[in-house]
Formats: sequence, C-alpha cells, structure tokens
Amino acid sequence: MSAQKLPVIRLNIDYNKQQAAFEDFLKGFKTSQADPAQALQDLHIDDEDDELFGATTDRSPKVKYIEVLQKISNREVDHVTIELDDLDSFEKTSGENLHLVDSITKNAYHYLEIMARAIDSVMPKEANDITYKDDVIDVIISQRRAMNEALMEEVPDAEDPALLLPPQLRRRYQVYFKPLSDPQRAGKALAVRQVKGEQLGHLITVRGIATRVSDVKPAVIVNAYTCDRCGNEIFQEVKTKQFTPLQECPSMKCKKNDAKGQLFMATRASKFLPFQDVRIQEMSDQVPVGHIPRSITVQCHGAQARSINPGDVIDVAGIFLPTPYTGFRAIKAGLLTDTYLEAQHVTQHKKQYQDIKIVDPQTDKRIKELRDAGSLYDHLARSIAPEIFGHLDVKKALLLLLIGGVTKEMGDGMKIRGDINICLMGDPGVAKSQLLKYIGKVAPRGVYTTGRGSSGVGLTAAVMRDPVTDEMVLEGGALVLADNGICCIDEFDKMDDSDRTAIHEVMEQQTISISKAGITTTLNARTSIVAAANPLYGRYNPKVSPVENINLPAALLSRFDILFLILDTPTRETDEQLARHVTYVHMENKHPEMDFEPLSPHEMRAYISQARLRRPVVPRDVSEYMVSAYVRMRQAMKKDSENRRQVTPRTLLALVRFSQALARLRFSDTVEMADVDEALRLTEVAMASLYEKDMGDVDTTTTTKIYHIIKAMAQTNRDESGLEIPEIRRRVMARGFTDNDLMETIETYENLDVWQTTGEGSRLIFIHLDNDDADDDVEMDL
Repeated sequence: MSAQKLPVIRLNIDYNKQQAAFEDFLKGFKTSQADPAQALQDLHIDDEDDELFGATTDRSPKVKYIEVLQKISNREVDHVTIELDDLDSFEKTSGENLHLVDSITKNAYHYLEIMARAIDSVMPKEANDITYKDDVIDVIISQRRAMNEALMEEVPDAEDPALLLPPQLRRRYQVYFKPLSDPQRAGKALAVRQVKGEQLGHLITVRGIATRVSDVKPAVIVNAYTCDRCGNEIFQEVKTKQFTPLQECPSMKCKKNDAKGQLFMATRASKFLPFQDVRIQEMSDQVPVGHIPRSITVQCHGAQARSINPGDVIDVAGIFLPTPYTGFRAIKAGLLTDTYLEAQHVTQHKKQYQDIKIVDPQTDKRIKELRDAGSLYDHLARSIAPEIFGHLDVKKALLLLLIGGVTKEMGDGMKIRGDINICLMGDPGVAKSQLLKYIGKVAPRGVYTTGRGSSGVGLTAAVMRDPVTDEMVLEGGALVLADNGICCIDEFDKMDDSDRTAIHEVMEQQTISISKAGITTTLNARTSIVAAANPLYGRYNPKVSPVENINLPAALLSRFDILFLILDTPTRETDEQLARHVTYVHMENKHPEMDFEPLSPHEMRAYISQARLRRPVVPRDVSEYMVSAYVRMRQAMKKDSENRRQVTPRTLLALVRFSQALARLRFSDTVEMADVDEALRLTEVAMASLYEKDMGDVDTTTTTKIYHIIKAMAQTNRDESGLEIPEIRRRVMARGFTDNDLMETIETYENLDVWQTTGEGSRLIFIHLDNDDADDDVEMDL
C-alpha cells in the first residue's frame, strides 16, 4: 500500500501588491489608529520635547510616518522605524488580508528592501530652506545634470541622472522593524539556546546581557570607483561581509574602445554606515544546571550602533541570518556556518537611573503620597525584600546604598566617591544572600557573583582577541559590567587573596588599572559593592575581633562604609515570629500582610531615579556637628583598651555619604541635622553589632549615649542661653531613643551638677562644658 501524499500548500505572494499596501500604510496611518495607550504615550510630550522635535500643542491625530519621512527629506533624521503594531492595526482596518505582518516576521531581510522602495515612492519633497553644502551625492547629481544639459538637444528624453545611481546611495535613511508587542503573537523573548535553525531569516527577539561591545567602525555599503580612461563613476553595492573590488571599467565607452580603463576607488563618493559588533550572553536564570551560558553575535548598523553598553540587560529584536566562513576558516569549518543577529530594535530591560522617566501616572501618584505621608524612609526600607523577616536597619542601609551620596570632582582632577559600600557578615542562614539577590534585581545594573566562582580577571577585565578585527581587546568583568550600578559579591571571605586585591582600587578610586598584553589603560568601575561574608569557623565568636572572625584584612574592611554583623541568637519571641513569617511565605507564596502596600522593584527604581537627581550640600552648622560627632567616636576608640573599635577618616566620609543619601531621599538640596543623626545611628548600630560584645571599659549605656548627643549639640550651639528641650527631644527621638530615656538622662546628670534646666523645664544649660576630665569623672561616678 503506497503512502498517502499530503497536499502541498503554496502561498503565492504578490510583492507589487504588498508594496502598494505599504505605500498606503505610510500615507494613511494616523496615530489614532494605534493602540490607545501607545497613542497617549506618543502624544505625551513635555515642553522641552516640544522645542526639540518642533511639536505643536495640537493633539489631533497625525499622519505618523509622513511626518518622519518629511524629517528625513529635510535631513533632520536618518532612520525610520516601522512598528509592526501599527501595520497590523492598519491592515485590520483596511480590510485587505495580505498577511503583511506575518510576511515581514518570516522574511524580514527581503521586506526591508520592499519597504525601502515603498518609502522612496512616497518620500515628500524637501523644504525650500535646505542648502547643500558638502553632500557628495548632491554634488554628483548636480554635475551629471549639468553634463546632461549639454546633451539635451541630442537626447531630449534623457533620464534623470539621480535615477542612474544605486538606490542605496540615493537613500539617506535606514529602515528598521519593531516587532509586535503582543507576546501571544510575537512570542516571548528567547534565550540564546532556544534559537533554532528553522528561524533563519525570521524576525526574532533574544534576551541576554551584553558582555562585549566593539568599537564603532565604518562599514561600506556602496563602493565608488572612477575610471582613469573615460572618467565615469562606477558604483558597487556591497550586501555581504566580504566583497571583491572591481578592477576593470564596465562602461560602454571603454567597451567600444576595446581598452578597458583601470578603476580607482573613490572613498569620498562611497557610502559608509556605522557598524558595531556586540556579544550577548544568556542570563543566569536561563542556563540549565550543569551547562555554561551560550552567546550570540549581534551586528548593529546605522542608528542601532552605540545603543548597547557592556552590562546592559536587553531584548534585541533582529533578523537571524547565516554568515558562511571564508578562506582558510571555510576549509577548517567544512559544512558548518556561523550565525548572527542583524539588530532592528533594542529594548533596555533595566534602564540606568538617568534614563528612567516616570510616565505611569499611578507610580507618580504613589510616590507623591508617600512623600506627603512623612513615613517614606521607613516604608521604602521595608519594601526591600518584604519576604525576609526583620533586619530593618540593614534594609535601611541598603536603601541608602541604592540612592548613594554625591560624587564630586575637584579642580585638580581628584574624585571623591559618592557610592556606598556595605559588608554583611554573620552566621549562615540569616538571609544575607537573599538580600544581595534582591538588591541586584532592583538596581538598574546589578551584577551578582560569588567569591569562590570569581577570579581577579573575571572581576576586572580579560584580554581577548576580537573575532572581527583580530585585535586585542578588553572584555569587562563583573565590576566593569556593573559600572554605574551595584556589584553583589557573595561568599566574599572565600576569595583568594590575589583575587581580592583587585577590589581594593575599585572600592576607593572606582577605577581598574590594566597593564597587560601591550594594553595599558584605566577602566571606569563606578560601582557600589555589597559583600556578604561568613565567619571563619562556621559561627561568629564574640570573644575575638571581627578581623579574626571574618578572615579579611583590615585594609579591606576599612574600605566598607558600614559593616553589619547579623547573628543568629536564639530567643523564644523572635524565633516564633520568624517561624510564623517563614511558614506563611511558604504556604501563601507571598509576604505577610503589612500595614502598607510595599513598593514594587519598578516603583523603587522610579523613585530612586528621581532622588538621585538631587545634589545636596552640607551647611556650616551641620558640618560642625558632624565634626564633633566624629571626634567623639575617635575618643571612644582611644578609650578602647583592646583597640577593637576602629574609627578612621573613612568613617567620616561614610557619615557624609549617608547624610547626603538621606537628604536625597527627602528630595532636599540641603543636609539637615536629622540626616546626620540617622547616619550616626546607623553607624552606631553597626558598630554595636560588631563591638558591643565584651567591650571592656567603654560605657555603652543608653544614658551615656544620650548625654553625648546633648553634649555635641551644646558644643556646636555655643549659645549662652542654653539648648531648647523640644529640639533635644526631637534629636534624641530621631536616634531611636524614647522620651522616658531622655527624661531619665536629664534627671541623672542634673543631680550630678553637669547641667541644669531653666524656664520651667524648657531649656537646658551646661555648667561645665568642654571639660574632658569632668566628663571622665561623671562617667566614673555613674
């Protein structure tokens, strides 16, 4: 019995009819035919954008693509992006079913030429005020027209010289396709390993992280030659990566004389496009267990060049094309061929802070409500990893790290970093790694790595050979990829000492100096570092110093602005709350109910992007208060008999950065006393977690801490009438103490004749100020 043959369905495509449909689409598509939300976003133009793009306040539907083509004709724009969503809506309303979107999706490279021909036919005339100064194409066309005017009497129906030039040379624009936004029709963004051979020629979207970006170089599109005998210009279109230059003139004059002239390349009349070679790699969550991440080459031409930076998490929509090997590589490869992606549209997944603009009115309204409520600092901190129980002070410090201080550059070129570095130390199982993962997700350019799995080269930069130009190039590591972002390093204590030294320069100078393989350069690594380290012997030993516990050198620990020690101490009440929290998260797959709705990572990024626009300054009185607080911390270090409390000048810089981050959080341009108080409180909480266990003779009682706060206020005030009790109460409450603690301290030191209250308890006056010996006597009496 013979097998039954299946019918073969052949789809006859009329390209001329489709080109006519494209022309109708370009001439007739209006903004109102698009998706309403997209049209609203397109018409939402600020006043600055109005001046930039010449837009008017008229919000009526416009012929979208004719306006773009008019700008191209006026030499204002050099590319046009055809959105397939627009084409799909136009096709539905027109009633003709020509399968335009499906045809472009499955044969995109061919339809670029068809769309370009349609654009050529509907291209409007340029404006009258266009002046041609140095356009080679215009010079060639004008010269040929002048030559033809002399021959007009002999050949009256001579063809326009502009039409004799190749279309690629005449076109002053590039065409790009933007894929459908509907994931059900366009499909989800693919991982590199999901790209198959059957998708060759298709318009696909690939998601990954850019690991290597080459320099922008000119790629020839049309090569021009001049004949040394007849003087004709010969143009050769280049459509592949390699081409053979023409040697002999093919013009009719040379053929008649039977002496073909030699061609000389005319670079000025040739056409070049910017070209960039990008390597994108799979995301870590796309790689199966036991596999290494795969990568694919993306080629960017024209306007798509310079749109991708190393470390960007992107969706690249492009045409999947083969590129055969040539020369000796073809002999070695045999039947194999290489593939690449011709970039058409790039979508940044996590934009940099300066690129984020709040378009969503709900997000804007939510941020304004939080600012007006006054509890913004606490709510934003609790919105960081709400599934993790407790660690409120750690979350507050991580929030300030996301916002950062102000980076300054002095007149002599010296830079003072504003990025904050934090180290989380402590017992296993206290959610250090989960906090790092969340911070890497919130940050626009967050890179997560581990100490054991990272080498010094993997963190800084590796010297590679560029496959396109065959030159030695630098491929950035984790710290370079996290430029203007955050690098999260887990298992920090497991790194080798030789690899860990690569971080020293990054943490303070924020640069990476490379001198290898003939390359001597300095790379930017303007990144904040969040490190997590475990104790040396499994659990933290409070009887020895943190340096001995963590097995990290003191020079590296001092580069961290703040060090938090998170201990797993068994207490009945806390353990029960933690157990209920964890079981609720496992059962319900969400965080427990809170008294407010936590902000999503997208809303956090939007708020932080607005806060980072501020550059707060430190007033003189706040500066003096900060100096006195730093001096007190140094005195406490001096009294430490075992020299375990380390306070360095970097601690003062950390106070400045935290205070500036708190001012940014309030959208303020001035640092206030309350910001310094909160920065001091965080610093003291972190130090207490490290050093409060067995601290020797250093007094750390609540009464003494409040006394030092009031004394610092008095030293900066210098007012003979004393301090106001409400101001003292506000400052003390901001540091986390209660009103009862304040009243107990005032009463205690009043009985010791250190100060006295006047004005029916409204003012406080010191009796002996700036007497360190008296302070020592007071503390001994206490």
